[in-house]
Amino acid sequence: MPRKLAALFLFCVIDTLGFGILIPLVPYIAVGFGVAPQFITPVLGSYSLCQLLAAPRWGRLSDRYGRRPVLMSSLAGACVSYVLLGAANNIWWLLASRMLAGLMAGNIAAAFAYTADVSAPERRAASLGVIGAAIGVGFTLGPPIGGLLAGGDPRSANFVVPAVASICLSLLAILIVRFVLPESHTATPPQAQPYEPRRTSWRLLRERPALALLAASTLSVTYAQSILESIIAIFALHRFGFGPRTVGLLLFGVALPALLMQGGVVRLLVPRLGEARLATAGVLVFVAGLLLLGRAPTLGLTLVGLMLCGTGLGAYNPSASALASRQARSHERGAVMGTYVASASLARVLGPFTSGALYTLLGPSAPFLVGACVSLPAAWLVRRAPAPS
Repeated sequence: MPRKLAALFLFCVIDTLGFGILIPLVPYIAVGFGVAPQFITPVLGSYSLCQLLAAPRWGRLSDRYGRRPVLMSSLAGACVSYVLLGAANNIWWLLASRMLAGLMAGNIAAAFAYTADVSAPERRAASLGVIGAAIGVGFTLGPPIGGLLAGGDPRSANFVVPAVASICLSLLAILIVRFVLPESHTATPPQAQPYEPRRTSWRLLRERPALALLAASTLSVTYAQSILESIIAIFALHRFGFGPRTVGLLLFGVALPALLMQGGVVRLLVPRLGEARLATAGVLVFVAGLLLLGRAPTLGLTLVGLMLCGTGLGAYNPSASALASRQARSHERGAVMGTYVASASLARVLGPFTSGALYTLLGPSAPFLVGACVSLPAAWLVRRAPAPS
């Protein structure tokens, strides 16, 4: 693995590990404040709402000033948000911590742009798969670690220790960017770049049909994923009586197959199938997992459904990201990837804002079945995306 990619891999593992530690805890914090399910999931969605507003801006800033300043600035903001979460004593402080974290979440788009900067076109899918695997490592290990740090009893869980752990990890990630990770993109003033009208996210989507189709595909898949992630703790608490520790292990069942796919299997399958076919197969496996979750009568089948979901997402995400990165020229890659990531951010707003209501009004199976119906068209959308000219 090239040195730059290896350093970015380490950064992404540490960064997402700090974020992942808190994933299974936020619903339990809200339950402790006496909040109903239909109001808990929108707290989770507030993070993505703010990320949606901020991600394209972070991408353009990384094009103008370089990737490293964006990475360090967003991590500093994440540290402050973790402080707020650890100190929260009511739902409004919890909401404030999630909103601040979303506003400062520029690191994922910048990390993808950095990867595209340092990768040859023929190796880009594999490189994005490696970085996706790094992110997967954080999201694989983070939830069970967070659950272990918080404890197994939802009534006496400790949320301060996980927040402190996340703060320390973010500070370590800042040090890696500062002292280990070299800049991949030369910071140039706007007048030194090829003159083009400023492209907003909407304009990029209008001008590039393939990017629009890929963004729509990712919107639908990530919507279903965010439904799953936002409701699983409430589902497990009500159906099985599980606390943070066990929910962290359930999320591990989703993340581990995704990690294995992105870390190795994708690199073997892309040369044989191509990104578009692999992404399509990933969507179909993900839909099968959601359908099984919606109908599973036992804990064992629930675990199988979660693993199918993780496998499908692990095949889809790096393949679709590689296809999206091909729609950009080098000087605008941050803006294009920021726009693409913004589609996922929009889905992560819509999913939590609807999952709690679906759960309350239509029953525990409804969020998973609705997610399967919404994500299925992505298999058609990704195959319709034309190759860049």
